[in-house]
Amino acid sequence: MKRILACVLFVASFTAPAAADDVTDTIESALQAYKDGDIPYAMEELQFAQQLMQQMQAEGLVAFLPEAPEGWTREVNTEMNAGLAMMGGGAGAEAVYYSDNYSFTLTLMADNPMVNAMSAMFGNSAMMASMGKLVRVGREKFVEQDGELTALINNRVLVQASGDEIDAMIPILEMIDFKELGQFGL
Repeated sequence: MKRILACVLFVASFTAPAAADDVTDTIESALQAYKDGDIPYAMEELQFAQQLMQQMQAEGLVAFLPEAPEGWTREVNTEMNAGLAMMGGGAGAEAVYYSDNYSFTLTLMADNPMVNAMSAMFGNSAMMASMGKLVRVGREKFVEQDGELTALINNRVLVQASGDEIDAMIPILEMIDFKELGQFGL
């Protein structure tokens, strides 16, 4: 338990100052509960601190969703991370882009067990080609399958665009800095 607390305190020392107070307070509460012998409450507090840090991480991922180009509107889904908690955690960001003629959803997920499981498929060119048509967006290869474009950036960040014509989605995908996205959270 002491190792877990030490790791959480170490990670918390690198969090953003605005939210660090909540995280630090929660970790200190967990440490005090541990010292008092209240292990269940200490564990609950550590889980809450982890959720707070995951929220912070998710907010950083939202920055990679491109702004809506002229003639388009973007609506960010602020509830994306609640669903990820049930899928094992990680960070996610999602937005719906729409114009007069088109509408699609762009989803980013990082460090999620489901995403990790997909890395073997996306790391193998032959397997990617068998999943669907390959489409290049900048330097990245996306798989087109049933009107959905999917790529795995740096074997840890899943990018999916779905809901409309491929040619309508690609220009917005091209606005993503995939190199920076691949370094997200590292």
